[in-house]
Amino acid sequence: MGSASVSPYGFGTVRGRGYRPSQVEAYIAALCADRDAAWDRAARLTVQAKKAESQATHLRETVTHLTPQSYETLGETAHHLFRLAQHEADSLRERARHEAREQSAQADEQAAAIREKAESEARLILAEAEERGRDRVARARAEADEIRVTARREVKEGRAKALEGLREVRSRTESLLTRQDQTRDHRMEAIEREALARARTLDTHYSHLIARAETALAEARNTYTEAEKSATHLHTRARDHADALLTKAHHQSDHIARETERVLREHGERWDDVRAHMDYVRTSLSALTGRAVE
Repeated sequence: MGSASVSPYGFGTVRGRGYRPSQVEAYIAALCADRDAAWDRAARLTVQAKKAESQATHLRETVTHLTPQSYETLGETAHHLFRLAQHEADSLRERARHEAREQSAQADEQAAAIREKAESEARLILAEAEERGRDRVARARAEADEIRVTARREVKEGRAKALEGLREVRSRTESLLTRQDQTRDHRMEAIEREALARARTLDTHYSHLIARAETALAEARNTYTEAEKSATHLHTRARDHADALLTKAHHQSDHIARETERVLREHGERWDDVRAHMDYVRTSLSALTGRAVE
């Protein structure tokens, strides 16, 4: 974004486009203060005009309520003087009323003129203030609309870039999962082949041991049969020899049986190891892919 600058109207712009809201509000507040001051001035002038009208009304009421003086109980001279004074007073009263009317009319005219001038000046100042305010607000709204449109465009562009990045990450993830699935399948096949090979080896070894046991047992039986067919005079010796051979055969058979059990046990342990290893591989693949491996 561009650095902050100063507009021709005294506002600092934001992002090289709009005014700061705080400055716009401060300027509008100043315009409102000017408007309020104009209204106050018009109100004071109106009060002065009303005060002048009140003073003129008071003068008219004072002149109207003046009580005439009577000197009829005095002498002729005093009465004459009274008439002269009354005539003079009437003249003065008439002149005073005339002057009061003129002053009242002048006061009314001056008050009306002052009120009209004040109202006109107030209307002019208020109109200028409102016009300036509307102009500033219109400019501020235009700048705000431009900022809003720019921000929406930038958000839209940012969202498009984010979606593009998300699609790329998803594609890479799917590719990685595919490779992991292939690797898992290969490893499972290798493990299964190895387990089958071990099982076949153990089966061969077990068959060999069984064959050896059966051969030894057959040989013992043959030896026993031959001993029974010997001469009577060799019966005791043959019996002892047969017993020895039977004991040896039993020992060998027991040894073969124990060896067979050991091999079978080892085969079972190895098979358990193979199954445990396969379970471990399945668990590891499930943790890597996030899916259950059957």
